[in-house]
Amino acid sequence: MSEFDRQWPVSVQGPRLVLRPLRRRDKAEWMHLRRANDQWLAPWDATLPEGAGYPADFGQMVSTQNRAARLGQCLPWAITLPALHARHAPIVGQLTVSSIVWGAARSGSIGYWVDAGHAGTGIAPEAVAMAADHCFKALGLHRIEINIRPENGASLRVVEKLGFRDEGVRKDFLHINGAWADHRSFALTAEEVPEGMLNRWLARTP
Repeated sequence: MSEFDRQWPVSVQGPRLVLRPLRRRDKAEWMHLRRANDQWLAPWDATLPEGAGYPADFGQMVSTQNRAARLGQCLPWAITLPALHARHAPIVGQLTVSSIVWGAARSGSIGYWVDAGHAGTGIAPEAVAMAADHCFKALGLHRIEINIRPENGASLRVVEKLGFRDEGVRKDFLHINGAWADHRSFALTAEEVPEGMLNRWLARTP
């Protein structure tokens, strides 16, 4: 068993949310949520330049992500909201820490989406703060970045609320909704949030 095998699967508990690994039995719920949010998410969805659909198969996606997580390459979480149901916390979005690099860099990149019906309720910034704290404190990463389309006002407000530093535009950074697209890059290091990002976020929310 490797060091990373012992670190995954892992769930993170917050004041309202739980970040937990996606499971194969989540397929029906996840697919229903994605279909319901198709128009909401399509402008910001990553696509493959060769035109193949993603994910081709939910079970394959979960297995691939779990293998990568056990190798220390990513943290693929469902965002769940226990307050909505005592016995089954529904999935309200997804957050993945990807492109994790160790060695001298110790960095990772956060991507996320939230159900349109829960947009604007503070779920995205709280989930990002929880994930960043886990990366900084539990894993020992040094830097977290988030890359956002310049037109994605909702996501830009998330990084603004959390105090991420704007590091400029990356030309044709990712293939989005069928075309290469520019992104604005935002980042924070562990030293910039010694109090913890979740504590910073909770301190500014009523």
